[in-house]
Amino acid sequence: MLERFLPSVVEHSAPAEVVVADNGSTDDSLAFLATHYPNLRVIAFDCNYGFAEGYNRALAQIEADYYVLLNDDVEVTPHWVEPVVAMMEADERVAVAQPKLLMYDQKETFEYAGAAGGFIDRYGYPFCRGRMFDKVERDEGQYEEACDLFWASGAAMFVKSAVWKKLGGLDGDFFAHMEEIDFCWRVKNAGYRVRYCPEATVYHVGGGTLPKSSPRKTYLNFRNNRALLYKNLPKERLGWTLTVRWVLDLVAALSFLLKGNWNEFRAVLKAHRSFRKWKRLLKLRRNAIGEHREVDCVYPRLLLIDYHLFRKHKYSDLKWINK
Repeated sequence: MLERFLPSVVEHSAPAEVVVADNGSTDDSLAFLATHYPNLRVIAFDCNYGFAEGYNRALAQIEADYYVLLNDDVEVTPHWVEPVVAMMEADERVAVAQPKLLMYDQKETFEYAGAAGGFIDRYGYPFCRGRMFDKVERDEGQYEEACDLFWASGAAMFVKSAVWKKLGGLDGDFFAHMEEIDFCWRVKNAGYRVRYCPEATVYHVGGGTLPKSSPRKTYLNFRNNRALLYKNLPKERLGWTLTVRWVLDLVAALSFLLKGNWNEFRAVLKAHRSFRKWKRLLKLRRNAIGEHREVDCVYPRLLLIDYHLFRKHKYSDLKWINK
């Protein structure tokens, strides 16, 4: 990943400083950096702290007005930094933003992890402009306008450092998956905005850490999704939403079982057990957030129904009351 993608980052990111955080790698990544990029700053950890805590520990050592969280499987393009920073400079309430994410190997197609910006439905199912569940769209210029988002992709996420520090960064206990959604929800609960900048484009491989079919990924997604709902929902919607999601997660687990995917079935059950053990600590973090707002960019319906029953497979098919 470093050999393929670091050259574009170094070439096209000036005047930003490029820092590589090595999350306890066991290959020759550090030797490669020392040989080929001796002047590049490297922050090396003794073990793998995960996506979330790895970034927390790295950014605690960096002083800057803006942070850009960038996966190691991303190819950037010329002038990808300036338009996003200009957007954020123009409005003090914009705390987080992302560029357009396209597939590295199919450059005319939106990328699963972020596409043209992230949203969520009222029961916690995330989706993007350009990606609904596993269906991704071709980029045909349909998402060329800037807009507010619910969440920005952690694959290439711009954050004002003052807000990052104020909110305590990512929740390190998430380890990986949906930690950026949790962070962006806390950003919105604090009264800030999350935006999409179409003038900047990057290309993402995706799945470099865990493949989509990994039971480990299933476990983290189900556990972390329940955790972010518990931490961030307004009190009046919390109980009902978690109950509905419990039923829907049970249906998902049974679906895995009927297909013979025993490991995926066990991963969902394990996720719910872990959430119950985690709940006391999550309650403290929920209380620390303070105000839990009815934030914007939440799709008011159950996306599963619209997707599977009404065949709404594109963002443009959805019927929003407001954004």
